[in-house]
Amino acid sequence: MKQKQKQKILLVDDEPEFVEMTRMRLEANDYEVVTASNGRECLRVAEEEKPELILLDVMMPEMDGFSALGKLRRLPETRTTPIVMLTAKRDTRSIFKSKDLWATDYLMKPCDPDELLETVRRYARRV
Repeated sequence: MKQKQKQKILLVDDEPEFVEMTRMRLEANDYEVVTASNGRECLRVAEEEKPELILLDVMMPEMDGFSALGKLRRLPETRTTPIVMLTAKRDTRSIFKSKDLWATDYLMKPCDPDELLETVRRYARRV
């Protein structure tokens, strides 16, 4: 019997503790998790791994999440991939900016683990 392929989630954040906690939560719910710690690494990993969903922090070194989001939306591999901004930025301007750049959704940190998991389930494509 063929084993069902796990859905791949790209988690992009520069806070190692947050990445590890979130990775463990997602893997415990049968997702495969690949990570990147900044926007530049995100672009490379997204092209190589072709995730079903990207969880993207805004405030990161080298390239912020907004810049990465704009570039991801121009790449053929990620143009239609659901991208959820996951950030501590709570200002209205940031929320509108993410929508202008075609983010799928916007979650504020710290977010409830159940809310995060529900958001992942909502947007991850079925494999």
